[in-house]
Amino acid sequence: MLKRRTLIGELSAEFAGTAILILFGVGVVAQVVTGDGGLGDHDSIAWGWGIGVMLGIYTAGRISGAHLNPAVSLAMAVFSDFEWRKVLPYSVAQILGAFVAALIVRFAYGDAITSVDPGHTHATQGIFSTLPGNGDAGLGISLTTAFADQVIGTAILLFLIMAITDAKNSAPLAWFSPVAIAFVIVGIGMAWGTNAGYAINPARDFGPRLASFVTGYDGAWVTAAGDLYFWIPILGPLVGGLIGAGAYKVLISRFLPAEEEAEEVGTLPQEADEESLEPERRTA
Repeated sequence: MLKRRTLIGELSAEFAGTAILILFGVGVVAQVVTGDGGLGDHDSIAWGWGIGVMLGIYTAGRISGAHLNPAVSLAMAVFSDFEWRKVLPYSVAQILGAFVAALIVRFAYGDAITSVDPGHTHATQGIFSTLPGNGDAGLGISLTTAFADQVIGTAILLFLIMAITDAKNSAPLAWFSPVAIAFVIVGIGMAWGTNAGYAINPARDFGPRLASFVTGYDGAWVTAAGDLYFWIPILGPLVGGLIGAGAYKVLISRFLPAEEEAEEVGTLPQEADEESLEPERRTA
């Protein structure tokens, strides 16, 4: 049989999986913002992003491992055996998926956005990309704090992704791993959303930010005060992902017992086949 898992196939899966993530994530923010609180709140945003991540992983996991995030791809190249030559192509596919999906949301919610914010200002910019204090200048969130927030949030994300997908650890069954990771996203959203909107993913932020810019948001790259901001949810997650994955290796992975046939760290663990379960069944 011909091997179907090619680089083109993996990039297609990353594009599609990230697009699914953004359709739900950016879509739920658009609903909340244009609904003026009548169609959801912060909790629904956190759950919407979590559901988007779960469905994106189910979409792409079998083919590409469902990174859906350049910070994940980079961390897996540094701390696992993900091929370095794939890091940039994966990242481009993820950004393109996020960009296209954000354009779809922008089109679908265009009338509602224009109704509540005809000038396409920072009042609705947060639908597509993150801002310090979620655009609330009154909170006084500095760029330094926003950067630190992105480092911390992404470190938490990668530490837990490594723990959940490490077959040497108490990894959940393959079908449940996306659900567990979805809960991680929901938890981060509920605990780390104030300072910088928990982008924790360069593709998730840059793709929709670019989509908003080309569709009328002239201030997409800066804060309401005019400070250049777009680089923070790119560099912060890349740094944080390395810290989180590295911390898992140092604190947990090196102390786990070796297994003869442990699956690759960073991929979805495969369920045991029927034959491998027979000895356990006979002794039960």
